[in-house]
Amino acid sequence: MKRSVAVGSTNPVKLGAVKAGFQSVFPDDTFVFISLEAASGVSIQPIGDAETRQGAENRAQEARLKHPEADFWVGVEGGIETLSGTPDFMLTFAWVVVHSRLRQGQARSAAFALPESVAALVRGGMELGDADDKLFGTKDSKRAVGAVGLLTGNIITRETLYTPAVQLALIPFIRPELYPAETSETEDQR
Repeated sequence: MKRSVAVGSTNPVKLGAVKAGFQSVFPDDTFVFISLEAASGVSIQPIGDAETRQGAENRAQEARLKHPEADFWVGVEGGIETLSGTPDFMLTFAWVVVHSRLRQGQARSAAFALPESVAALVRGGMELGDADDKLFGTKDSKRAVGAVGLLTGNIITRETLYTPAVQLALIPFIRPELYPAETSETEDQR
Protein backbone atom coordinates (compact mmCIF):
# COMPACT_ATOMS: atom_id res chain seq x y z
CA MET A 1 0.00 0.00 0.00
CA LYS A 2 1.32 3.47 -0.88
CA ARG A 3 0.57 6.23 1.63
CA SER A 4 1.69 9.81 2.14
CA VAL A 5 2.98 11.40 5.32
CA ALA A 6 3.10 15.18 5.71
CA VAL A 7 5.69 16.20 8.29
CA GLY A 8 5.37 19.64 9.87
CA SER A 9 9.08 20.42 9.71
CA THR A 10 11.89 20.92 7.21
CA ASN A 11 14.49 19.78 9.77
CA PRO A 12 16.22 16.73 8.23
CA VAL A 13 16.58 15.13 11.67
CA LYS A 14 12.84 15.20 12.36
CA LEU A 15 12.05 14.02 8.83
CA GLY A 16 14.59 11.19 9.18
CA ALA A 17 13.07 10.03 12.48
CA VAL A 18 9.56 10.06 10.97
CA LYS A 19 10.74 8.09 7.94
CA ALA A 20 12.56 5.52 10.08
CA GLY A 21 9.59 5.17 12.44
CA PHE A 22 6.97 4.69 9.73
CA GLN A 23 9.12 2.34 7.66
CA SER A 24 9.89 0.13 10.66
CA VAL A 25 6.27 -0.02 11.85
CA PHE A 26 4.81 -0.60 8.37
CA PRO A 27 7.58 -2.44 6.47
CA ASP A 28 5.23 -3.71 3.74
CA ASP A 29 3.92 -0.24 2.86
CA THR A 30 5.46 2.37 0.59
CA PHE A 31 5.48 5.92 1.86
CA VAL A 32 5.94 9.31 0.29
CA PHE A 33 7.16 11.84 2.86
CA ILE A 34 6.39 15.54 2.41
CA SER A 35 8.44 17.97 4.50
CA LEU A 36 6.59 21.25 5.16
CA GLU A 37 7.37 24.48 6.98
CA ALA A 38 5.01 24.48 9.96
CA ALA A 39 4.99 26.88 12.87
CA SER A 40 5.00 25.36 16.33
CA GLY A 41 2.93 28.20 17.79
CA VAL A 42 4.90 27.92 21.04
CA SER A 43 8.11 29.47 22.39
CA ILE A 44 11.26 29.08 20.33
CA GLN A 45 12.50 26.94 23.24
CA PRO A 46 9.45 25.11 24.61
CA ILE A 47 9.54 24.49 28.35
CA GLY A 48 7.78 21.54 29.96
CA ASP A 49 5.62 18.70 28.68
CA ALA A 50 2.50 20.73 27.96
CA GLU A 51 4.14 23.41 25.81
CA THR A 52 6.35 20.92 23.98
CA ARG A 53 3.43 18.58 23.23
CA GLN A 54 1.37 21.56 22.06
CA GLY A 55 4.15 22.50 19.64
CA ALA A 56 4.07 18.99 18.14
CA GLU A 57 0.27 19.14 17.89
CA ASN A 58 0.38 22.55 16.20
CA ARG A 59 2.96 21.35 13.67
CA ALA A 60 0.82 18.29 12.82
CA GLN A 61 -2.29 20.46 12.42
CA GLU A 62 -0.48 22.95 10.18
CA ALA A 63 0.87 20.08 8.06
CA ARG A 64 -2.75 18.92 7.69
CA LEU A 65 -3.88 22.38 6.58
CA LYS A 66 -1.05 22.67 4.06
CA HIS A 67 -1.32 19.14 2.68
CA PRO A 68 -4.88 17.89 3.38
CA GLU A 69 -4.69 15.02 0.92
CA ALA A 70 -2.01 13.19 2.95
CA ASP A 71 -2.81 9.99 4.83
CA PHE A 72 -0.88 11.03 7.96
CA TRP A 73 0.20 14.36 9.46
CA VAL A 74 3.09 14.45 11.92
CA GLY A 75 4.49 17.04 14.31
CA VAL A 76 7.74 16.68 16.25
CA GLU A 77 8.81 19.22 18.87
CA GLY A 78 11.84 19.22 21.16
CA GLY A 79 11.66 20.78 24.60
CA ILE A 80 13.30 21.14 27.99
CA GLU A 81 12.23 20.87 31.58
CA THR A 82 14.01 21.76 34.80
CA LEU A 83 13.52 19.31 37.63
CA SER A 84 13.98 20.35 41.23
CA GLY A 85 16.51 18.51 43.28
CA THR A 86 19.93 18.98 44.75
CA PRO A 87 21.12 20.37 42.44
CA ASP A 88 18.38 21.29 39.98
CA PHE A 89 18.91 19.76 36.54
CA MET A 90 17.55 20.34 33.06
CA LEU A 91 16.21 17.54 30.87
CA THR A 92 15.64 17.59 27.14
CA PHE A 93 13.15 15.44 25.20
CA ALA A 94 10.68 15.59 22.31
CA TRP A 95 6.99 14.98 21.70
CA VAL A 96 5.62 13.37 18.53
CA VAL A 97 1.99 13.70 17.43
CA VAL A 98 0.59 11.69 14.50
CA HIS A 99 -2.87 12.22 13.00
CA SER A 100 -4.82 10.39 10.34
CA ARG A 101 -8.39 11.00 9.36
CA LEU A 102 -9.41 8.36 11.90
CA ARG A 103 -7.19 8.58 14.92
CA GLN A 104 -4.32 10.22 16.71
CA GLY A 105 -1.19 8.88 18.33
CA GLN A 106 1.32 10.63 20.53
CA ALA A 107 4.44 9.78 22.48
CA ARG A 108 7.34 11.39 24.26
CA SER A 109 10.95 10.48 23.59
CA ALA A 110 13.42 9.43 26.24
CA ALA A 111 14.84 12.35 28.22
CA PHE A 112 18.36 13.06 29.38
CA ALA A 113 20.05 15.62 31.60
CA LEU A 114 21.98 18.45 30.01
CA PRO A 115 25.35 19.53 31.39
CA GLU A 116 25.10 22.62 33.57
CA SER A 117 27.18 24.62 31.07
CA VAL A 118 24.46 24.11 28.43
CA ALA A 119 21.56 24.46 30.88
CA ALA A 120 22.91 27.81 32.09
CA LEU A 121 22.90 29.18 28.53
CA VAL A 122 19.32 27.92 28.00
CA ARG A 123 18.20 29.47 31.30
CA GLY A 124 19.77 32.70 30.04
CA GLY A 125 17.37 32.69 27.07
CA MET A 126 19.30 30.76 24.43
CA GLU A 127 17.65 27.98 22.41
CA LEU A 128 19.16 24.57 23.17
CA GLY A 129 20.60 24.11 19.68
CA ASP A 130 22.31 27.50 19.85
CA ALA A 131 23.65 26.72 23.33
CA ASP A 132 25.06 23.41 22.04
CA ASP A 133 26.69 25.17 19.09
CA LYS A 134 28.26 27.78 21.35
CA LEU A 135 29.62 25.24 23.83
CA PHE A 136 30.80 22.63 21.32
CA GLY A 137 31.89 25.00 18.55
CA THR A 138 29.44 23.49 16.07
CA LYS A 139 27.00 25.02 13.61
CA ASP A 140 23.31 24.14 13.33
CA SER A 141 23.68 20.95 15.41
CA LYS A 142 19.90 20.79 15.89
CA ARG A 143 19.65 19.91 12.20
CA ALA A 144 22.28 17.20 12.63
CA VAL A 145 23.23 15.05 15.63
CA GLY A 146 21.77 17.39 18.29
CA ALA A 147 22.77 17.67 21.92
CA VAL A 148 22.51 13.93 22.45
CA GLY A 149 24.89 13.21 19.56
CA LEU A 150 27.38 15.80 20.78
CA LEU A 151 27.25 14.40 24.32
CA THR A 152 27.37 10.68 23.42
CA GLY A 153 29.88 10.89 20.58
CA ASN A 154 27.04 9.93 18.19
CA ILE A 155 26.23 6.68 19.98
CA ILE A 156 22.71 8.14 20.03
CA THR A 157 21.83 10.99 17.69
CA ARG A 158 18.83 13.28 17.71
CA GLU A 159 17.28 11.18 14.93
CA THR A 160 17.81 7.87 16.72
CA LEU A 161 16.46 9.40 19.94
CA TYR A 162 13.27 10.58 18.20
CA THR A 163 12.63 7.44 16.11
CA PRO A 164 11.29 5.32 19.03
CA ALA A 165 8.88 8.15 19.92
CA VAL A 166 7.55 8.05 16.35
CA GLN A 167 7.16 4.28 16.62
CA LEU A 168 5.32 4.63 19.94
CA ALA A 169 3.06 7.35 18.54
CA LEU A 170 2.03 4.85 15.85
CA ILE A 171 0.62 2.32 18.36
CA PRO A 172 -3.00 3.42 17.72
CA PHE A 173 -2.41 2.68 14.02
CA ILE A 174 -0.86 -0.72 14.76
CA ARG A 175 -3.69 -1.68 17.13
CA PRO A 176 -6.67 0.38 15.88
CA GLU A 177 -9.14 -1.96 17.59
CA LEU A 178 -7.91 -0.61 20.95
CA TYR A 179 -8.08 3.08 20.04
CA PRO A 180 -11.42 4.65 19.09
CA ALA A 181 -11.74 6.42 15.76
CA GLU A 182 -12.05 10.22 15.87
CA THR A 183 -14.70 10.29 13.11
CA SER A 184 -17.29 7.96 11.64
CA GLU A 185 -15.14 7.35 8.53
CA THR A 186 -13.84 3.83 7.98
CA GLU A 187 -10.30 2.90 7.03
CA ASP A 188 -11.49 2.24 3.45
CA GLN A 189 -12.84 5.77 3.13
CA ARG A 190 -9.42 7.36 3.69
